[in-house]
Amino acid sequence: MKKILTVITFLIIILSSIGKVYSIEADIFVQSTVNRASEALNDKFSKEEKIEKLKEIASETVDIKGIGFYTLGAYRKSISNDQIKQYETLFKQYFLKSFASRLAEYSNPEIEVVSKKELNKNYTMVSSILVGTNLRPEVKIDWRIYTKNAKNPLIRDLIIEGLSLARTQKEEFSSIIQSNDGDINALFSNLKEFIK
Repeated sequence: MKKILTVITFLIIILSSIGKVYSIEADIFVQSTVNRASEALNDKFSKEEKIEKLKEIASETVDIKGIGFYTLGAYRKSISNDQIKQYETLFKQYFLKSFASRLAEYSNPEIEVVSKKELNKNYTMVSSILVGTNLRPEVKIDWRIYTKNAKNPLIRDLIIEGLSLARTQKEEFSSIIQSNDGDINALFSNLKEFIK
């Protein structure tokens, strides 16, 4: 009986260690992501190639679905399942195009992770700076990382100089819907127009 308990204890220790080996710290995840993006923005690639590489990186590292639902806000509860599916598809296309086309304008950005702070078991805030050059000032960027699944952390928001991109997007979407008497289809039309 004592041998069995020893073996079980040993297995528990080994298995919990294996779980830790495969978890990714939020700050390392952010630095790895920005390094990949920096490589994608190398001048050896055409703008179209940069955009495709950035879309691939975003698809793997950003919680696009989570951000999409957040930006839809309370309207999510008042639309049908078919509309939710349509929105998810449109938002993903919108997000990837918007993200990649904006970032593709940068040339070899250097981002340095400076600290991290665990907000709770699901979120960690990672602070970084976009290193200034003679063409642009230093910019403070905070990354809200969804860490519930430590093996697969995802970016939920970027806060640039105190401005939340997810919150800004939510306010913009809400404004479009409200100015069209609560019609979600107006938002869909705007997203489709942007994606073209």
